[in-house]
Formats: sequence, structure tokens, C-alpha cells
Amino acid sequence: MPEISTELLFRITLEVPSIVDLGETPYGGRRIAQVTAGSFEGPKLRGRTLPGGGDWLLLRRDGVLQLDVRLTLETDDKQLIYMSYKGFRHGPKDVIDRLNRGQSVDPSLYYFRSTPYFETSSETYGWLNRICSVATGSRSATGPSYHVFQVL
Repeated sequence: MPEISTELLFRITLEVPSIVDLGETPYGGRRIAQVTAGSFEGPKLRGRTLPGGGDWLLLRRDGVLQLDVRLTLETDDKQLIYMSYKGFRHGPKDVIDRLNRGQSVDPSLYYFRSTPYFETSSETYGWLNRICSVATGSRSATGPSYHVFQVL
């Protein structure tokens, strides 16, 4: 079997100004984050994140933060792309506590990965409908950032 290889698709930064805490549910601690803005840039596409996206977060009982994100991207040439991804963030308790307080933490100290998928009616970006991708993430006080890679 061939080895898996990747290439950078884009870097994306999201603004998450507020998070609603639903409290403890049967599945864990549920929070819903509103994504109000953002931008992305890479070798094949660039643009902005439209308001109205969100992240349905679940803090599982094993300490893993489970992500379920849905966004609408608008490219610089005004094409729309739906981006959705699931992922996980976890690490040592002291590191996660610092992240939760909005402190800057070296991303190598915690695990933050996701699996983005895309959907578009754009002929220009239709190739996104047929790829798999993976992303590495980091978290700042204003929201997450990701490096998104196309799996070749």
C-alpha cells in the first residue's frame, strides 16, 4: 500500500466571540459556539468565513473535547463552499485548563485534529467535493486556527 501524503490546502482562522453552555447532558458537557467571522488562505483558494457557522462541542467524560463544526466559506471570487468537520482536542489537564482560560499555549502540548469535508456547486472549486482532508489546530483567546491539508 502507498503511504499517505498531503499538501497544504489553506490556513483558516475563526472568530468565536461567545459560547453557550447547555450544561451536563447524558452525553457529557454540551456547549454551542457561534462562529461570526474568519478568513482562509492557501495556494489554491482564499477568502472569508461568513457569519452563521457554529461548533456543537461535547466535553466527553474522558476529558476529550469532541468538535462538530459547520461553516460557509466565501472565496475571493465570490464562490460559496460548505465546510464541515469533526475532530478532537485533548491534552494534559493543566494545558487544557490554560487553553480554557484563554491563555496562549504551544499547540505541540495538546492534540487538536479534525477531518474537514467540503460541498460546493462551484465549477471552479468542484474538485473540493471529491477530496478527503485533515487538519491540525490551535486555540487562541478569540477562536481556533487550522492548517488544512488535502490528502493526496
